[in-house]
Amino acid sequence: MYQPVKIAPSILSADFMRLAADIAVIEEGGANFVHIDVMDGHFVPNLTMGVPLLKQLAPATDLVCDVHLMIDNPLVQIPWFIDAGADLVNVHVEALADGELQRAVAMVHEAGCLAAAALKPKTPVAALAPVIADLDMALVMSVEPGFSGQSYIVGTEARVAEAAAMARAAGNEAMLIQVDGGIGPATAPLVAAAGADVLVCGNAVFKAEDPAAAIAEVRAAADKARLAALAA
Repeated sequence: MYQPVKIAPSILSADFMRLAADIAVIEEGGANFVHIDVMDGHFVPNLTMGVPLLKQLAPATDLVCDVHLMIDNPLVQIPWFIDAGADLVNVHVEALADGELQRAVAMVHEAGCLAAAALKPKTPVAALAPVIADLDMALVMSVEPGFSGQSYIVGTEARVAEAAAMARAAGNEAMLIQVDGGIGPATAPLVAAAGADVLVCGNAVFKAEDPAAAIAEVRAAADKARLAALAA
């Protein structure tokens, strides 16, 4: 069944000196999620935000707090972010050894939160197989994680389609597919037509002169492509 595409602005591209105002702008502008990029300087070559910021952000918004953990030790830190107010916890399959991905997903669900698993661009989509039936969302990265403002990796849409097919085959048709990296009006249609449900937008929203209009433009382009694909 058709569902409108959801927009998840990434605060990595926001103005941290006026973050509360920026969050209010995207909330009023129709965003569905707020995407929070947590980087530890080890799993990816950048250091960003953590628990103290989320503790202040979560009670200040009605948006889904989508916490993307780009860290080496997710099993240790998942409880920290859940306690801080995460609604959805996204862990990278590359940071977890055999059996640990299942443990991470179970940990998130047991705490009453939504569980997602993320893939770097070069990680086979098949790596989701151990948890595909249990995921609330899968994140297909369309750039190498670590920095905002990168260009979309052409061909990511094929990986989105593969993830969607895997979820259907596992009987998990409710699983959302999120795409993160270089998403804007020109690239949103590519991934939406392939089955993406949630689009992470950083610069495309927060660097726009009118963030609300940017959200509407990306969503409209994605929804048009998605409807066309369903009708084909």
